[in-house]
Amino acid sequence: MALDAVFRDQWGRVLATLVGILGDIELAEEAAAEAFAIAAERWPREGEPSNPTGWLVTAARNRAIDHLRRQQVLTEKTKLLARDIEAGPQPPEALMDDAAAIPDERLELIFTCCHPALALDAQVALTLRALGGLSTDEIALAFLVPFETMSKRLTRAKHKIRHAGIPFAVPPDHQLPDRLAAVLAVVYLIFNQGWGGGRVDLAAEAIHLGRALAGLMPDEPEALALLALMLLHDARKAARVRDGRVVPLDDQDRTLWVKGQIEEGRALLRRAMARGRTGPYLVQAAIADLHLQQPRDWPQIAALYGTLARQTRSAIVEMNRAVAVAEIDGPEAGLAVLDRLDLGHYRYFHSTRAELLRRAGRGGDAHDAYRKALDLARTEPEQRFLADRVAETAPATRTEPL
Repeated sequence: MALDAVFRDQWGRVLATLVGILGDIELAEEAAAEAFAIAAERWPREGEPSNPTGWLVTAARNRAIDHLRRQQVLTEKTKLLARDIEAGPQPPEALMDDAAAIPDERLELIFTCCHPALALDAQVALTLRALGGLSTDEIALAFLVPFETMSKRLTRAKHKIRHAGIPFAVPPDHQLPDRLAAVLAVVYLIFNQGWGGGRVDLAAEAIHLGRALAGLMPDEPEALALLALMLLHDARKAARVRDGRVVPLDDQDRTLWVKGQIEEGRALLRRAMARGRTGPYLVQAAIADLHLQQPRDWPQIAALYGTLARQTRSAIVEMNRAVAVAEIDGPEAGLAVLDRLDLGHYRYFHSTRAELLRRAGRGGDAHDAYRKALDLARTEPEQRFLADRVAETAPATRTEPL
C-alpha cells in the first residue's frame, strides 16, 4: 500500500492511539506527523512493514519520548511513559505483527473532539483534522474561511482540550444522548468531504464511525438513520463517475450499485423508523431511499424536504426542495424557490440553477450559471461534467455570408 493510502486509512487510528498514550492531542499530532515523515523516507527504500499501523504508532511513540526527554517535562505524561523511557525507544520493527493488538480508540477521540466545552465549529474542524487527517487548508476550504482563521481555531481547540482537562473517553450512558448531535454532525461532515471532495477514504472512515456509533447506541434512531443515509449514498459510488465525468443519478448504471449496501441501509432505516422519533437524519435517509426507487415519488420527496427544511432551517435543503418542486410544477416553479436563496458561494447552487434554466429554455442564462458552477468546482469529474454543459449551452457563433 502506498504511503499516501496508509495516511488516509490510518491517520485517525494512529493519532487516536497516541492520544490515548500521551493524553495530549498536540503532542500526539506532532509525533504522528514525524512518524509519517520517517516512513516516507524509509519505506520506499526498505519496503513497507507487515504491520504499518503498529510501525507508525511505535515510531511516533519514540518521537514523543525523545521530545519529552529534550524538554525535561516531569509531568504525568512522563510518568505514563516511564517504563518506555527506562527501556529506551524501541525500533518500530520490534512491535508485534498482530495489528489487532493495537486498540482502536477513534471513538474516544471523536467524543473528545466533540466535547460541549468546544464551540461547534471547532468540534467539526478538529475532528476533520484528527480523525480524517485533512490539512488545515482543506478544512478552511470546507468552511469557506481563510487559512489563518482555521489554523487559529484548531490551535485554540487543542489548547482548550488540554487546559480544561477534557477527558479522552466515551461519555457515560446518561450523557450520551446530549453529546450525540454534535458527533453525528461531525461524522456526516466527514462523509460529505469524502463524497463530494474526492476523498472516498473519508466516506469509508465516516461509515466505520457510523457503525461504531450505531453499535454503541442501537436504540438511538438518529445514529441508525445516519448510518443508513451514508450506506444508501455510498452504494452508488461506483456509478457516479464515468469517463472521468460525474454521472447524474438518472443516467447512472444501476447494475454498478451495491445492492447489499442498499438493503442494509433500508433495514437500518426501518429500524430507525420503528423507534417513533423523526429527526433530520431519518428524514434524509428516507429521501435517499426514495431517490433510489423508480419511478420516483416526487410529491413525497418534496414533502420530506419541506419537513427537513423546517427542522434544519437550511438554505441547501431548500435548494434540494426546489428540484422536487421543478419535477412537479415545472422548472420555473423550481427557479422561483432558488431565487429566494442566498447561496452564491455554493457550487451546487449554480449547477442546480443552470439545469433548471436549461430545462426552461433559457440557454444564455444556463450557460452563465454553468460557468459559475465550473469556477467553483473542486474535483476533476465535476469540472469535466460542467465543462461539457458550458460547451453545450454556449451561444452559437454567427457567421456572415461573404
